[in-house]
This record gives sequence, structure tokens and C-alpha cells, in this order.
Amino acid sequence: MKVLLGNVLLLAIVVHGTAAADDPKKLRLITWADYAPAEVVAQFKQETGIQVEVTLSNNEEIISKLRATGGAGFDLAQPSQDRITGVQREFGVYKPIDLSQVKVEQFSPEILEVTRKNATLDGKLYGLPYLWGADGLVVNTKYAKVADYPDLCRADLKGKTSLRLRRPVLMAFAFAAGKDPFALYGDPKAYAALMESVGATLSACKSNVRFFYDNKDQLLNGMRSGEIVAAMMWDTGGWTLNRQDPNIQFIVPKSGAMGWLDTFALPARGRNDAAAYAWINFTMRPDVAAKITNAVGNWTAARATENLVNPKFRAQFNASFPGGAFKDIHWYPAIPSGVEETEGRILDRIKAAN
Repeated sequence: MKVLLGNVLLLAIVVHGTAAADDPKKLRLITWADYAPAEVVAQFKQETGIQVEVTLSNNEEIISKLRATGGAGFDLAQPSQDRITGVQREFGVYKPIDLSQVKVEQFSPEILEVTRKNATLDGKLYGLPYLWGADGLVVNTKYAKVADYPDLCRADLKGKTSLRLRRPVLMAFAFAAGKDPFALYGDPKAYAALMESVGATLSACKSNVRFFYDNKDQLLNGMRSGEIVAAMMWDTGGWTLNRQDPNIQFIVPKSGAMGWLDTFALPARGRNDAAAYAWINFTMRPDVAAKITNAVGNWTAARATENLVNPKFRAQFNASFPGGAFKDIHWYPAIPSGVEETEGRILDRIKAAN
């Protein structure tokens, strides 16, 4: 009798665990901080009855967690578009998007096309666009004028600028030198030579840099205090500073801004695709997408939101990107194997330079 009761209890636990894992009223979302605002999550549950279980992460952790489980544990992930096809080719942790389940008409055609280009593998689409932004220049116009990334190395700005020693600065300075680093992804020798050249430029610029920033507060406070007057910075950071001091402005460099784009992607062993597609379609509704922009600061891939977002946000966006949001933006394509190792060596060399 004890054995029988034990087996019954074990069976009940297994059935309950399976039911919980397959709960049609739960969406397991792994995403970045702030990407699923509480107000939006609550509205989604109210309208659909589906609870969103949010796990905060980043590109490296998303890849690590999905690799460890073979694409299980989550129903929807939000990697950057340049971290999808390479990961999928090597580890197979995603499943293709079923566009028949997606309200494609809600997406900005331009942004959707960028993601189609960079998240398609063997004719199958593995990502849809969610949020995007750009790195450019932020300058206190009261003290300086800059037009492109190399201006941060001018003698008159010595000790008054800031950069972050990560791959975007390498890409930015390469474009400023008239080169297209992305076009060399398929030629490791030529790419390494370009990175060596950019590394030499940045090493020579090192004495010009007040500090290489490690976090956003360090950079924002440096601009607020006047410790630095110009920096390579992301758009929302510049717009935040501009709302506090109109002299501080985000500008698109002459050689172009560096555009990033985070996506919706379906883990290979996700168990609730229906909830994932419901969330995608819900968050791309103009009224909901505007709430996300107002909460996060970045613009979503949804169309028809411009008149629904915070008027100040809209004015800043139009001032930074006159004539269209996508003009003069270099979007990060899929990262091939070996590229980041090359970049890492160059960045270490810059850091160690005298």
C-alpha cells in the first residue's frame, strides 16, 4: 500500500510539473531590463489572461541559457539581430518564425526589412524586430563642436572626451576612416588589418580621453558636471541629458550612426508559441508600442506610433534624425565566427597602450 501511494504521489507530481511547464496561460520571456514594462505586462494579462514571467538577461546570457538547454526553458527570447543566425547555425537553439501568426502590417517596413536581411538563415526567418537605437556623438555645444568620431581626438578637446572600449567604437572609427568593416566580415585577413589600423588610431587618441567609461552613470555624470564635453554615446543617453541641459545634444556623425536592433526570437523547445505570438502582436500595436517607447526611451519597430509617444521624445528624435529615422545608420549584421576574438585583441592593446 505504501508503494502504491508513493507511485500515485510521484505520478501526481510529474503530471502537475508537466502541466505547469505547458501552462497555456503563462509566457516565459527572457529579455533585457526595462523591455517588458509592468504597465504593459499587466495590460496583456488583463486582455488575454496570459501571465508574463520575465527573466532579465543580455545577449551572452540568452545564448548561454539556451545552449545549456538546447533551446528550452523559455517561450520567447529577445537577442540582438546580429546574435541570431550565427548562434542558430552553430547550436540550433531557435525555431523559424511563422509569419502567418504575425500581424506583419503592424511593423515598420524599413525596420522589418533590416531584420529580414540579418536574421534569415537558409531561407528561414528566425527573428522579428522589437526595439532599436543608435550610437553616435553627444556634445555640449556650449563648449565644443564635433561632426564625426575622430573629432573626439582633436588637440583642443584633450582630456575632455570619453569612449567605451567595446566593439562599437572600433566599427565607428572604421566607418569614419572611409572603410566598411561589415563588408570585410568574410575576409579575416583584411578585417584584421582594418582593426589593426583602427586600433592604432585609438591608441594614439588615448591621451585625449578623460576616461573610458564602464557604465552609463559614469558617462552621464561626466557630461552633466562638465568633466567631459563630448563623447561617443547612445541616443537615449544624449536625449536624457538634453532634457536636463539643452546645450547637450545627440548628433548623428557625418560617417553615420551605429544602429543596434533587438528582436523577438522563438527558442527551439519553447512550449507556448501561441502566447509568444500573442505578445508579439500585442506589443506591436501602436497604442502599446507607444507606452513601451515612453517607458524605455527607445523606439520600437511598430509603425504609426509617432503621434502617440511623449511629444518631447518625438521632437528629440526628429531633431537627431531629420529626414527619416533610418538615414545614415549602419546596422550591425550577423557576427561571424572569429571576428570578436580579433576585436578583443585590439581592444586589449588599446587599453594597455601608454
